[in-house]
Amino acid sequence: MPAHRQVNHRGPGLRIYHKLNSPENSMKRSLPKKLIVLLGLLLLNGCSSIEVQDYLSKQPALVMEEFFNGQLAAHGVVKNWRGLVIRTFNADIRAYWRDGVGVLEEDFVFDDGEEQRRVWTLRPRGGGGYLGTAGDVVGEAEVEVAGNSVFLDYVLMIPWGDGSLNIRIDDRMYLVEPDVIINESAMSKFGLPVGQIQLVIRRLNSPSA
Repeated sequence: MPAHRQVNHRGPGLRIYHKLNSPENSMKRSLPKKLIVLLGLLLLNGCSSIEVQDYLSKQPALVMEEFFNGQLAAHGVVKNWRGLVIRTFNADIRAYWRDGVGVLEEDFVFDDGEEQRRVWTLRPRGGGGYLGTAGDVVGEAEVEVAGNSVFLDYVLMIPWGDGSLNIRIDDRMYLVEPDVIINESAMSKFGLPVGQIQLVIRRLNSPSA
């Protein structure tokens, strides 16, 4: 029988920070402080210059209740601050809506065998957006939708030593085909880039299929 795997229930960011900031990936040992600050400023300027409304006219239009409804699959990579791939993963996603509230049940399996789980709850708010909550998200995630795009901004809490760290996530999704989303996430701490996540989300079937 296969060995039992311990499942981490706090989400796909938990061990990322450890790997991103391991000795071999340490920014402090590789870059002068001034360059680190410059990288942080460039990241902040890049994020602030692009808004989801810039994609208002882009097609196909992404309707959250339609795409995130039924069974989905995701395949992605985790990169450190230098852009080096340090982990790969696959995920099964079960999505459904009840009384206007969306639920995304995400189950991840990483290339080292680690399993993780996150459950998102999406509640509609004014202007066509949503407020998202999950067990390891600090407060609420702001979810904005326009055209073929969805932008999420939130703070992820991850274990670190005897405590925890808060990592800001700038999460952006683009519907490129009716059943395919490209998702890119930038991770930062104190305004400095610490890593990226890139993945593809495929819609496998609708609840009625």
